[in-house]
Amino acid sequence: MGRIFEVRKATMFARWDKMAKQFTRIGKEIAIACKAGGTDPATNPALRRCFQNARSVGMPKDRVEAAIKRASGKEMIDFEEILYEGYGPHGVAILVETATDNHVRTVANVKSYFNKGNGSLGNSGSVSFQFNKMGVFKLKNEGLDHDELELELIDFGLDEMGESTDDDGNTILVLRSAFQDFGKLQKALEDKNITPISAELEWIPTTTVPVTDEQAEDISKLIDKLEQDDDVSKVFHNMA
Repeated sequence: MGRIFEVRKATMFARWDKMAKQFTRIGKEIAIACKAGGTDPATNPALRRCFQNARSVGMPKDRVEAAIKRASGKEMIDFEEILYEGYGPHGVAILVETATDNHVRTVANVKSYFNKGNGSLGNSGSVSFQFNKMGVFKLKNEGLDHDELELELIDFGLDEMGESTDDDGNTILVLRSAFQDFGKLQKALEDKNITPISAELEWIPTTTVPVTDEQAEDISKLIDKLEQDDDVSKVFHNMA
């Protein structure tokens, strides 16, 4: 019984850690969006995207409002978005998106993680050419005619549409667009009164690297270490 309790407690703490990390990331995204386009979501599509993503991870409304207040106040922290590129063990390409108020600290940490994980941090452009930056919209897979929706959205930048599963095993609909068409597709969904579960910009690999289970474990350790850093927003890789 004690062992079961310990496992449940560890699982609960892991969920809390993940949730806290997501809230921090979205808070930074709100600050960046407000700085670039103001605090009115009606005229700031980037801020509307932040709101959608906040809802998708259960971020409380008061936390969102507090993030907007900080972003428009005197105590606003000026975050800089920086993309780091490198190779992990076994030749896997890794992209690390960060939002930081101290790039010296961030690059030192990221480089340390790569070195300790038997990888190497590269120069700008050394890895990103193996990925396409795309808009990724996740929708609830209910009440939608897939064929009709696909035909209607092609003219608004829809590149591909498919199904996936979320963390709870539910089937969801995934739409992808080219980076430059993200705003256009977002607006088309809004006009159709479709609210995505989430709307993100992601780096999608053009090719993947096959690895063994043992190699995948090595790579996952490095990715986990990177994702635990407070300055890191997202990590992308081309591991198959």
